[in-house]
Amino acid sequence: MAVTREATTSRGRESVTAARAPDGTAARLAGLERRRSRALAPGGPRRRGEHGARERINLLLDVDSFTETGLFVRGRPGADGARGPDGDGVVTGYGTVDGRPVCVFAQDSTVFGGSMGEAFGEKTVALMDLALKTGCPVVGLNDGGGARIQEGVSSLALYAELVRRNVRASGVIPQISVVLGPCAGGAAYSPAITDFTVMVDGASHMFVTGPDVIEAVTGERATAEDLGGARTSNSVNGNAHFLAVDEVDALDTVRDLLSYLPANNREQPPRYAPTAAPPAAVLDGIVPDRLAQAYDMRDILRAVVDDGELLEIHELFAPNIVCALALVEGAPVGVVANQPLHAAGVLDIDASEKAARFVRFCDAFGIPLLTFADVPGYLSGVRQEQAGIIRRGAKLLYAYAEATVPKVTVVVRKAYGGGYAVMGSKHLGADINLAWPTARIAVMGAEGAVGVLHRRELAAADDPDALRARLVAAYESTHGTPYPAAERGYVDAVIAPRDTRAHVCRALRALRGKRAPMPERRHGNIPL
Repeated sequence: MAVTREATTSRGRESVTAARAPDGTAARLAGLERRRSRALAPGGPRRRGEHGARERINLLLDVDSFTETGLFVRGRPGADGARGPDGDGVVTGYGTVDGRPVCVFAQDSTVFGGSMGEAFGEKTVALMDLALKTGCPVVGLNDGGGARIQEGVSSLALYAELVRRNVRASGVIPQISVVLGPCAGGAAYSPAITDFTVMVDGASHMFVTGPDVIEAVTGERATAEDLGGARTSNSVNGNAHFLAVDEVDALDTVRDLLSYLPANNREQPPRYAPTAAPPAAVLDGIVPDRLAQAYDMRDILRAVVDDGELLEIHELFAPNIVCALALVEGAPVGVVANQPLHAAGVLDIDASEKAARFVRFCDAFGIPLLTFADVPGYLSGVRQEQAGIIRRGAKLLYAYAEATVPKVTVVVRKAYGGGYAVMGSKHLGADINLAWPTARIAVMGAEGAVGVLHRRELAAADDPDALRARLVAAYESTHGTPYPAAERGYVDAVIAPRDTRAHVCRALRALRGKRAPMPERRHGNIPL
């Protein structure tokens, strides 16, 4: 009987517990929902036409793929002991873009203007650490007022912690910044370190010091648009790489960009099904006979890459050089090309720095480099010399020489002086170098060379114009062709323009297994 009673009592306890459990669980679930609703509620009104932080994330990521982290993190209490805000002004988490993992954070401008507090910073830093550990890209949606003044040094400390993560992640995982509102003060330096920055026309502003402070300190008057608006940042100072028409366009640009990139530096870039080759016969007549006559280099590029599609980087900045991501036989390549439509494709400070950064990005993430050269050389002039064309122009030399990815170069027309050397020449480590019959590879153009070499002879001639014409023709027939370079092995083949894609495809296939070990060192010292 005792055994029976114990069993009965035990069963009775179990039944009582089972009966009461749902009530307790229901209360806890209700409490969870209240907390979740409070955490998901906006902290205040939004600006007209803008999306909320979570709406922006959902526009970026695949449908229903977002998993939020730190939902219940709460901001630090105020000096008056007031309860800190839920989420503390930033939404963090992970999801997928086209089925590939991505980490993302979105600043919430409805909570203290999106300014960074201690908890805000800790959430963002934790997300960066997660992205590094898992080896996936990180996308930051910036819309904030900088450091949170009322939290003092804690806010500043977290900005420094974030930048340290940006630096650790540099060259390891792709980092993309999207500026969807203000991004001022210390907040601007994190996007500056990331790989790509997207801004929205008329809505984004990025600067260290705002108009009011500048006027108070220096007396200069400027609008936020003048200082760091999306157009200024894309076309004048080069702080941004893409100009979007609205928020949806900005987030679509990020999705497009990610489609070309590997998840991290140890993975191969994604590959897609090869497409039909674009028409190539047009290339035979695309380069004008006259050197001074311009043409659009993008017409050549579109006839070589898959589907004629180019994702231009820094399209509005330093337009005398084109940097773009594209596909060749379904595999991503980084394209660098002089643009004769702008300043004859000359290399100046801005073009050199734009291309150098792009070359180094491609090298960091295993993306082969495809270079098209039509360059008269480096830009001369007092302003360029005083602004540091030697030091800053050397960045492009350094970047090409340092790059270990497959490098294929096509010389289309002129390749003079230092411009020949820097634009993916064999001497900087290019693997396969091709030239069109229209290529002119020399120290300088025929007119300039004749003026230097035959100055006295021309001065003494009865008909200097006729003599100059004969000397220029003689120089062109010897030095103004690709064949002296081909004879020395500096050019691997002189090809018909219409065969360019076929040769490029073969070269990239041959170089797929390239290995180029570098000397052991901490890092090089690029001339910054």
